[in-house]
Amino acid sequence: MDQGKSAKRQEIRMLNRRVMDISGVSNVESFDNEEFLLETEFGFLTVRGQNLHMKNLSLEQGMVTIEGLIHSLAYLDGNAAPKSKGLFGKLFK
Repeated sequence: MDQGKSAKRQEIRMLNRRVMDISGVSNVESFDNEEFLLETEFGFLTVRGQNLHMKNLSLEQGMVTIEGLIHSLAYLDGNAAPKSKGLFGKLFK
C-alpha cells in the first residue's frame, strides 16, 4: 500500500474528445461548463472545452471523469506565463 502512495503516477485517457478519465487527482479546485482546474500529483491541470461536466469523481482513488467537447488540456507550472485570462486571471484582476 505504501508503494502506491510514494510513487507518483498519472494516467489520462481520452475517447473521441468527448470523455476523459484522469487519475492522480488530489483535488478539484474549480469547474464550470467551459473549464476544470484539477490539482494532480504533477501540478495543476486545466481542461477546457464546451458543455463540460463531471461524470465520476472519486478523490479516494484519485479519479475524475469529464464529459463534453474537450478543446485542450494543459499543466500550469510557475515558469510559463499565462497567455489568456484563465481562472487565475479572473480571480486576481
